[in-house]
Amino acid sequence: MPDITFDIIKHYGILSEEKGGWRKEINLVSWNGRNPKFDIRDWAPGHEKMGKGITLTQEEAARLIELIAGALEKKEP
Repeated sequence: MPDITFDIIKHYGILSEEKGGWRKEINLVSWNGRNPKFDIRDWAPGHEKMGKGITLTQEEAARLIELIAGALEKKEP
């Protein structure tokens, strides 16, 4: 299996942090030299390991923001 390479182009912020230091972050990441995408996933301290996550194009991220904003406005349980 080939190695997965990544380059964190920009760090936007931390959504949460676990006791072991792992943090759920939002970053702009280039995976395997491809065009960067918005990335939400858990990272170990120092970014030496990562958990499963989701990557989004700019269009997908914009749509996600719209959907979340709509859901928050409705204040559903």
